[in-house]
Amino acid sequence: MKVITIKQPFASLIVLGIKKYEFRTWKTKYRGDILIHAGKGVNKKAMEKFAYLNLSYPSGCILAKATLTDCIEMDSTMREKLQEENKIVYSRVISDTSWKGYAFKLENVEKVVPVSIKGHLSLWDYDENIERL
Repeated sequence: MKVITIKQPFASLIVLGIKKYEFRTWKTKYRGDILIHAGKGVNKKAMEKFAYLNLSYPSGCILAKATLTDCIEMDSTMREKLQEENKIVYSRVISDTSWKGYAFKLENVEKVVPVSIKGHLSLWDYDENIERL
């Protein structure tokens, strides 16, 4: 199964259904099931921004399974949609109109029993069984 490594706190925000899009500078044609891996790296500014949520931020492990349903090029229309959906979570990509990239739409997110594993760049493969919580 394909896996995407995401820095914290964003991986946990996806697992909890707060964040429905992940952003990359590259596009993908892949659609289908994908595992959400929390990388060991953290975004310190975002950790401070979302501290009020009092969430757990595990790292270096697979946390959830989702469905990657779309890869949308960032433009003014997409920024408006993100503004309407959650201007706090998506504030960076909304405000930085010079950023060119893609929004990966993630749906059907389900928590899994965490699996400790090293992450990788881009989409990568994990072929072991995953247990849902």
